[in-house]
Amino acid sequence: MRDVYQEQLDQLAEVLATMCERVAAALEKATRSLLEVDLQLAEQVISEDVHVDEIRAIAEERAFALLALQAPVATDLRIVVSAIHGAGDVERMGDLALHVAQAARRRHPQPVLPDEVVPYFAEMGRVGVALALKAAEVIRTRDVAAAAQLEEDDDAMDDLHKHMFTVLMDRSWSHGVGPAVDITLLARFYERYADHAVAVARRIVYVVTGQMPGPLTV
Repeated sequence: MRDVYQEQLDQLAEVLATMCERVAAALEKATRSLLEVDLQLAEQVISEDVHVDEIRAIAEERAFALLALQAPVATDLRIVVSAIHGAGDVERMGDLALHVAQAARRRHPQPVLPDEVVPYFAEMGRVGVALALKAAEVIRTRDVAAAAQLEEDDDAMDDLHKHMFTVLMDRSWSHGVGPAVDITLLARFYERYADHAVAVARRIVYVVTGQMPGPLTV
């Protein structure tokens, strides 16, 4: 019975890791739709978002079943509770990738981004995808050091997010208010996406150590 129970816990973790990989793929496609003005990619991200919601429902169903039937304690209880909260974080990452794709669709066939900010959003997309994939790895390995590194990697996204304000406030900005609003919102989507990936990693630290790292507002 213990082997079956452990397998159920491992399956729960695997569902969460799979969610991370899904939202990484979503952000990668959404970013390309933004950079390449690709309506088909944007539509693909939008239509596939429902699958992330479905996986979250599976994760929560399995977690609540474990709570009801197994009455987990100590580390096992932390795994189950963290999975429930983590699934919410990862679903939100998927929603943020969806928002990026919706912005690309809304402005099509016109590009959302002026040429001078394209490299920054390409980098934000790269960093976000890497964070989501690393979160999946941390879930599978419960590597506390990798979880801590993920939080350090998030600093790159924070720097890019802050730099966008420098670009928008520069006197040479000539694209008007509309593009500035789009860029502000998009940069915030990427920054929040990264924050949720960090929140997932922090929950793994909690699973392993029993201590939740300091608060993170996402």
